[in-house]
Amino acid sequence: MPITKQAKKRVRQAEQRRKHNRSRRSKMRELIKEVYEISDKEQAEKALKEAVSYLDRMSVKGIIHENNAARKKAQLTKYVNNL
Repeated sequence: MPITKQAKKRVRQAEQRRKHNRSRRSKMRELIKEVYEISDKEQAEKALKEAVSYLDRMSVKGIIHENNAARKKAQLTKYVNNL
């Protein structure tokens, strides 16, 4: 348990960040699933563009690692190109 005032504040901030990051990660996963569920190439390309943009934002903000984002983008692009 936190004792000092600063430690208590840090606990509050960590909880806020956890909730914020969790919702962002959830949205990211949903966008990725949408790409895989689409069988039409044109719609898949639109969904891919949105997903790639979101993955880039998440990596810049530090929610996921840059290499993780790059790997996911490569997998999605490969999938759409093979449609």
